[in-house]
Amino acid sequence: MGIKSSITVLGILLAASAQAQQPKKGIVAEGGTTNDRASTRVLYWDRDADGAAGQLAINYGRPVWKKDYEDAAKFDGMTKGQVWRMGSNFWTTLATDLPLNIGGKEVPPGLYYLGLHRSADGARWSLAFIDPAGARKAHLDAFDIRKAKVEFMAPMSIEKAESTADQLTIALSYPKEDFKNVTLKVAWGDLALSAPIKVTLGK
Repeated sequence: MGIKSSITVLGILLAASAQAQQPKKGIVAEGGTTNDRASTRVLYWDRDADGAAGQLAINYGRPVWKKDYEDAAKFDGMTKGQVWRMGSNFWTTLATDLPLNIGGKEVPPGLYYLGLHRSADGARWSLAFIDPAGARKAHLDAFDIRKAKVEFMAPMSIEKAESTADQLTIALSYPKEDFKNVTLKVAWGDLALSAPIKVTLGK
């Protein structure tokens, strides 16, 4: 092959390489397959009326804990002073048709997108409540939760993790004799958080 031909081929290859490295534009679609999603719910049943007296439920995706998150500097970089999506894929949601008090914060009945906020010094965690209507209007995915407006926050307590949670686990529990006092627990890796929930029933 002659020098001119070699230069021409090299130019074509360089141009193709540069074109391949250009960011692709336009809209693409992702997802459509089944993903790992969980739900925790408390239902109150009125035996006198033989019907539901109200309920609250949290639905969320379950990201897997990664070994490199155990690097304190890396985990701090992901969380300090930021709102974390507290889930994977679609938004983590709280749906309640009962008035709640979570960590001392009044939460009216409704549907909320949830996240977790960590203070800049890393000492405090809070449940972050986002208005779904605003997020939908802006076409925000939970991946971009930091762009969403946090309407209000409810403090959570840091607990000692009894074991490492390989996947995000959110649970609602209550004592049978005092079922209006519910405990919300969030566990992921070595992170363990909780918040008390006081439920107001119609009677």
